[in-house]
Amino acid sequence: MARKKRREPETAEITAVAHDGRGIAATEGKKVFVAGALEGETVTFMRRKFRRNFDEAELLEVHERSPERIDARCDAFDRCGGCSLQHINPERQREIKAQTLRDNLERIGRVEPGTWLEAMTGPVWNYRRRARLAVKDVPAKGRTLVGFRERHAPFITDMHRCEVLATPVDAMITDLSDLVGALSIRARLPQIEVAVAENDIALVFRVLDPPTKADEALFRSFGEQHKLRIYLQTGGLDSVALFYPESVDESLYYTLPEFEIRIDFEPVDFVQVNSDINQRMVHFAVEQLDVGPGDNVLDLFCGIGNFSLPLARRAGTVLGIEGDKTLVARATENARRNELDNVTFRVADLSKIDGTERWVRQGWDRMLLDPARSGAAEVVTRMHLFKPQRIVYVSCHPGTLARDAGTLVHEQGYRLESAGIIDMFPHTAHVESIAVFTKS
Repeated sequence: MARKKRREPETAEITAVAHDGRGIAATEGKKVFVAGALEGETVTFMRRKFRRNFDEAELLEVHERSPERIDARCDAFDRCGGCSLQHINPERQREIKAQTLRDNLERIGRVEPGTWLEAMTGPVWNYRRRARLAVKDVPAKGRTLVGFRERHAPFITDMHRCEVLATPVDAMITDLSDLVGALSIRARLPQIEVAVAENDIALVFRVLDPPTKADEALFRSFGEQHKLRIYLQTGGLDSVALFYPESVDESLYYTLPEFEIRIDFEPVDFVQVNSDINQRMVHFAVEQLDVGPGDNVLDLFCGIGNFSLPLARRAGTVLGIEGDKTLVARATENARRNELDNVTFRVADLSKIDGTERWVRQGWDRMLLDPARSGAAEVVTRMHLFKPQRIVYVSCHPGTLARDAGTLVHEQGYRLESAGIIDMFPHTAHVESIAVFTKS
């Protein structure tokens, strides 16, 4: 007989914590994941999502508070899906993420590093320089909501500031809500992209209908008042166009001072969200690759050159591979601007390589991998063709890193020298990590 789905408050003890920081309550033989609950607490919760083997629940009340619990800094934390761990101190957050990495490497990859690295840490507030904010006109609330999706529902959180967004955008939520609410196309503007560079701030408004003259005047006034760039996006990414001011003298950029590198980017380009952590991550990667003037280095999933360009300061030659031709063009221009003539970039779909490509067999001393969440399975299964002596793998998903680490160690003759987490996204369950492999 099927178990009846319960949608009334329940009270239970939290017996464990999941890898993403959610508390686990065992009730009626079925696990319930309770966001915001900590091990050892007695809590009241409401089941919101029902799965075959577990349910997901909203925390309603904490009756017995864990000594690990802290007060969340954000007023919207109990509803907003942008952060999930503000109720846990940052050190404990990192311990949970490190354990997640350990569990994945052991369970999926059946590997263990020779050395566990200390967590790479940085600012835990106002660190996020890239974000996508959802927008929804809600007449019942009398305002247009701007923010992240709610944790337990597909609605947009009613919020007025964001503690993890970079300054001054952190305090701009209400002003953005007022701006969009005053537009004639407020019901046809679903999102705003945020990009905070070292030299300027850019907001990209996705508009499904053309703005009126009055709307355009409001956009200009907002840009002038807040001293930022406004872009309008009418279709795909290729439709993003500068609206205010009419022209700019230079692109958005960030720097890697240690390597005397400046990287220009457009407001919808992928860049690492945490500037301080990115600088430390690049330093560590270059240091661990132990690059010298005689080395040929391959940077796969290279983007706009975040690793390629600093590596080129130390290496003999660097080749960056990326699947997006727009990013390759941007990386090439960044190399030119930084006066680097020993680094080149090319377009290739790294999920479809078969080993016959000339560049694959060119002979590589070092390799940097920074793939998307899906990992680099097609690359690591052909590592015998690349033959690098050292590999640094930057990962945004511990499961695919573990899978690829298992392939490198058990099938390709590499040793997992070291691994650890990178606290790129404090207060979220996102686990960024880095691993170093050497040829056995």
